[in-house]
Amino acid sequence: MAQITITVEDIASSVPDKKIKLLKFAGQLDESNVDDKAKEIYSIIDAVPQGLFLIFDFEKLEYMNSKSIGYLTDWYSKLSEKKGGILIANARPNITDILQVVGITQLVPCVGSVDEAKIAVMK
Repeated sequence: MAQITITVEDIASSVPDKKIKLLKFAGQLDESNVDDKAKEIYSIIDAVPQGLFLIFDFEKLEYMNSKSIGYLTDWYSKLSEKKGGILIANARPNITDILQVVGITQLVPCVGSVDEAKIAVMK
């Protein structure tokens, strides 16, 4: 069974109608854990009515399966409906390659650092 931890931090926003949370992923998202972790992320999304932006720090994410990519697109849709969004920071080359192949990077910006993601959200 693969292990995954996701830590959540609130990020101070200089824009009043934007709420930002940083989610740091460490380990592997696979069939053994993705559904439980997805529920946690859905509860974060549901707790904020409008303007939530999630920065996914994938620096320590080693692997993600196709089901986790499906969840990623659903989270993107839910947040977009609520005038929010997702940004991915620090993704390893193997993760970036998968996200590019399936077209996620056309929807969800992938940037090199958490600081770049914060700047992009504040614009």
